[in-house]
Amino acid sequence: MHQPLPTELFATIIDSTPLISIDLIVRDENDNILLGERLNAPARGFWFTPGGRIYKNESLVQAFERITSAELGVAIAMSEASFHGVYEHFYEDSAMGDHISTHYVVLAYNVTLPTTHHPLNTNHPLVNDQHQSYK
Repeated sequence: MHQPLPTELFATIIDSTPLISIDLIVRDENDNILLGERLNAPARGFWFTPGGRIYKNESLVQAFERITSAELGVAIAMSEASFHGVYEHFYEDSAMGDHISTHYVVLAYNVTLPTTHHPLNTNHPLVNDQHQSYK
């Protein structure tokens, strides 16, 4: 189980290394893509795909299922997704403030959910402290 890092240590990590994350390109059968408006830095105020970082000693398969569960309200097996590509995101700020920049190396995956199971159309609304609204 992942234990949160002490704030000072996490700030040093963000300041010193890239973070590795998984982004989810969530489509319905009409090819609509789910986006969330970010509340927190980095990318505050921007519309973004759901996703999250991979933790130390967590396999990609474990991270994928944890992230889909946390971001979409349903755990999806990595085998049900298709790899989209590797991307980089650079931000001048970070979750630690404006004085530390953020560098993400992102593994993007396509996930298709039927409209009836799509997070915006279910009784399980997306509850997340990272996004203020979804479209």
